[in-house]
Amino acid sequence: MNLNRPIFLFLSAVPLLFLSACARNAPAAAKKDTGPVQVNVARVSVRSIQRSVEGIGTLFPFDEAIISAETDGPLQQVSADLGDLVAQGQVLARISDEEARYLVSQQEAQLRQSLERLGLKDDKDRLQDVREAPDVRRAKADLFEVEIRYKRTRELVDQGIGPKSDLDQAQARFQSAQAAYDQTLNQTRNLVQEIERYKASLDLQRKKLRDTTVRAPFAAFVKDRQAVVGAYVRANSPLFTLVKIDPIRLRVEVPERMAPWVKLGQRAEVIVEAFEGRKFEGRVSRISPTVDQTKRTFVVEALIQNSKNELKPGSYARARLDTDKMENIRVVPPQAILYVLGTNKSYVVKKDASIDVRDVKVGDRFPKEIEILEGLNEGETVAISSLTRLDMGSKVKISAAEAN
Repeated sequence: MNLNRPIFLFLSAVPLLFLSACARNAPAAAKKDTGPVQVNVARVSVRSIQRSVEGIGTLFPFDEAIISAETDGPLQQVSADLGDLVAQGQVLARISDEEARYLVSQQEAQLRQSLERLGLKDDKDRLQDVREAPDVRRAKADLFEVEIRYKRTRELVDQGIGPKSDLDQAQARFQSAQAAYDQTLNQTRNLVQEIERYKASLDLQRKKLRDTTVRAPFAAFVKDRQAVVGAYVRANSPLFTLVKIDPIRLRVEVPERMAPWVKLGQRAEVIVEAFEGRKFEGRVSRISPTVDQTKRTFVVEALIQNSKNELKPGSYARARLDTDKMENIRVVPPQAILYVLGTNKSYVVKKDASIDVRDVKVGDRFPKEIEILEGLNEGETVAISSLTRLDMGSKVKISAAEAN
C-alpha cells in the first residue's frame, strides 16, 4: 500500500504541470492573434529636381610663401610675428648692412675712376664714339704730328736735301705712333666694356644692400616666424611663412560620374563646422583636368570671399554646388526607409494588404524626401509607420485617414 502512494502522487502532478504550461503560453498565443498591424502609408512618386553636387573638402590659402633671406648677415630687427597682418612692402626684418655698404662704396669708386678716364660725368653718360675719348684724341694728335714730320722728311730726301737716315727715323716714329694710336683705341674700347661690367657689379651690390631689408611681397598673415634677432642668417634661410586668405580656396573631391555637371562659375554653398548655422558663398574657379585612378574622383576648387578673415586654411568644410542638371527621380518620405543589418529596407503594401520587404538603394537626401535609385517603382505604396513590427508577408491595415 505504501509502495503505490508515490506513483499516485506523480500521476496527480502531471495534469497540474500541463495546465500551468498552458496558462503561461496563453498570453503569447493571444499576442500572435492581435490581427493586422495598423500602418500609415505613402506612394512612391516622381518629381523633377535640379541636381547638386555635395562633398567634403579642405580650405587652403589663396597664396602661401616662405620668405627667405637673400643675403648673409646677423639679424638686427624683426618686425612681425605669428598672426600679424602685414601690408604689401611692409618691413618684416632687417639684416646688418654694414659690409654691403662698404662694398657699394668700393664699386662706386672704381666706376667713377673709369668714367673719368673717358671724360664722362656719371654712369648715365654715354660715349657716342670711342675716338672722342681723351686718351684717343691725344694719341691721334701725336700721330698727326709724327705723320707731318715724316712727310716733310720724305720730301726733303726725295729732293736730295736730307739724309736717308732721317727718313728712316721719321718713318719709324710714324709707325710707332700709328701702333700707339691703335693700342689706345683698343684700350678705350676695353675701358668702355669695363665700365659696363662695373655698372652691373655695382647694381648687383646695390641689390644686395636692398636685400638686407626683408619686405612682405603681398598683403598676408604671418603663419610662422623663424627669424630671431641676433641670429646669423645665410642666403635662402627661411625667415617667415606668409599666407593670403582673402579669398580662400576650397578644394572638394567630386565623383567622376558628376564631371559633366560641374562648370566654372557655378555657385558653391559652403558650411564650416566652426560656424554652425552659417553659410558661406563661393564660386567654382578651377576644375582638375584629371581623375584620381584610385578614388575615381577629380578636384574642384571654389573661391570664397573671406574679408573678415573668419575662415582658416586647413579647416574641413562641406560644399554644395548648384548645377544645371535636371532629372526626374523617384522619392519617398524618409520614414519609409528602415536601416537593418547594413541595408536599407522598404515595406511595400501589396493589394492583398500583405507586406513585401524590399532592399532599396538610396540616392540624394532632401529635407522631406529621399531619392530611390533601386528597389521601388513609381506608384507603389509603402508603409511609413510601425516598420519594426513588419516582416515579409505581414498583414497590415491602412489607417482610416490614409485610406480616405
